[in-house]
Amino acid sequence: MENNLKIALVQTDTIWEDIDKNLENLSEKISAIDKDTDLILLPELFTTGFTMNAKQVAETMKGRSVKWMLKKSKAKNCLVIGSLLIADSDNFYNRLVVTFPDGEVKYYDKHHLFSFAGEEKVFTAGSEKLVFKYKGFKICPLICYDLRFPVWARNTEAIDILIYVANWPNARMEAWDTLLKARAIENLCYVIGVNRVGVDNNQLVYSGHSTAIDALGKVMIHFDEGKEKIKTIVVDKQHITETRRKFRFLDDQDMFEIK
Repeated sequence: MENNLKIALVQTDTIWEDIDKNLENLSEKISAIDKDTDLILLPELFTTGFTMNAKQVAETMKGRSVKWMLKKSKAKNCLVIGSLLIADSDNFYNRLVVTFPDGEVKYYDKHHLFSFAGEEKVFTAGSEKLVFKYKGFKICPLICYDLRFPVWARNTEAIDILIYVANWPNARMEAWDTLLKARAIENLCYVIGVNRVGVDNNQLVYSGHSTAIDALGKVMIHFDEGKEKIKTIVVDKQHITETRRKFRFLDDQDMFEIK
C-alpha cells in the first residue's frame, strides 16, 4: 500500500466553447508537470466553460476530449480528472471523467444541478457517487454545486480524499472557501477544490481559490487570486489514519439513506 499521493492542481482560464484551443492550452501546461505525479486535477467543464449550449458542443465518451485525457494519463503515468459536457443515450451530462494510465475510464455524473443557472433544464442529473481506490487511497470526486450539500459527501465509505472540480464564480467565493474547509473537518479527510479563473461569455468572473485542506481543516495550499497556476501537494495516508484514530468522530455520525 502506498503512503503518499502527489497531486497537481491545474487552475486555468477556459476559452468559451473552444474545445480544441482549451486542449491545446492544457497540453502545454501539463507538459511541465513532474513525471512522478499521481493525479492531475482539472476544473469543471474544462474544455467548454459552464455553457448550456449542449447541442452545439457536447462530445461522447469516445470523443477527442476523453481520448486526450487518456493520452495524458498514459504519457504522465497518472490519473487525469476533470468534467466534460457529454452526450450519452439522448441525454446531456456534466460528467466528471477519470482516466487511468492503463486505459481504464471511470465517471461520475453531477448529481446536484445548478438550478440558479438553469442547468437542470439542459443536463440530466446523476444518481450515484463514484468512489474508487488508487494507490491505497479511497477517492470520491464531485462537481461544483455538490459542495453545498453535505449529505451527498458524508463519509460513510471511509473516503480519504474528496475532490471538487468547479466553475465557482467570484461573487460567492466566501462560500467556496468555507464549505471546502467544512467538508474536510466533518468527514476527517483531505478535501481538494480545483476552480477556474477568467471571465466567461456570461460575464461571470472566476478568481480561482483552488485549495487543498487536510483532515483537521488546515489549508495546505491556496492559489493567488485570479492567476493561472499549477501547484502540487503530497497527501499522506498516515495523516488520515492517525487523525481518525485520535478523533473518532465518524463513529458517532448519523446513519441515513439517500432516496
